[in-house]
Amino acid sequence: MSQYEPLRQPRTDTATKRPATPPQPDFFMPAMPPLGLIHRLETKWWEYQRRRRFRQRFLHLLAYDDHMLEDMGHSRDDILWASRLPLKEDAGQALEQRRAKRKVKQQR
Repeated sequence: MSQYEPLRQPRTDTATKRPATPPQPDFFMPAMPPLGLIHRLETKWWEYQRRRRFRQRFLHLLAYDDHMLEDMGHSRDDILWASRLPLKEDAGQALEQRRAKRKVKQQR
């Protein structure tokens, strides 16, 4: 056990799961905020964090050479393109779509 062991956070799957819709209460308190608004805010925050994590995980791949990236199924141009997308777009899905188009072109 190292001195940094207490600083490591346990990996939970809650960060990768989309927030669930809250159950409707039987009655509303006078100061209760709208549950739909809270759910939308949680969902938007979850999507924003997911996109930031994608950029943090994929940018380190640029340190590899092009042959290694090709073995992993990626392209340097695609990773650079995905990293420049705005945070409101899902770069992971856009990268998968671009990779699928590239595979279709290669098969022709």
